[in-house]
Amino acid sequence: MSEKRKEFLRAVKFVLFSISAGLIQIGSFAVLHLLLPEHYEICHIISLALSVLWNFTLNRRFTFQSAANVPVAMLKVLAFYLVFTPLSTRLGGYLVNDLKWNELLVELINMLLNFVLEFFYQRFFVFNKNLDDRNK
Repeated sequence: MSEKRKEFLRAVKFVLFSISAGLIQIGSFAVLHLLLPEHYEICHIISLALSVLWNFTLNRRFTFQSAANVPVAMLKVLAFYLVFTPLSTRLGGYLVNDLKWNELLVELINMLLNFVLEFFYQRFFVFNKNLDDRNK
């Protein structure tokens, strides 16, 4: 299979798994927001953590087909989220609490930004040296 086709299929898989993770994130966010309506930040962090665990597991196995050391790969993903989470949480809190934007709109914007950044981060940093080596 050509490299272009392989990368295209990898991107399609990432999109599909990200959609499933997005459904987990937005669903859990909506439920948490009903329970904790005044706490955007808490709802965001919990729903983000649930979707990250789901997304990492599926993408490592099926999208990037990586046999990379799981704890090392997870630590690399954790490093991404140690930067992304505080920034997205603070920005989201500012947009919701200070500018009075809709909570679900802000969550969707965060999810879209996360989707794009995470694909490139995982593709070129987390799994770059271990792409497609799970079946070797």
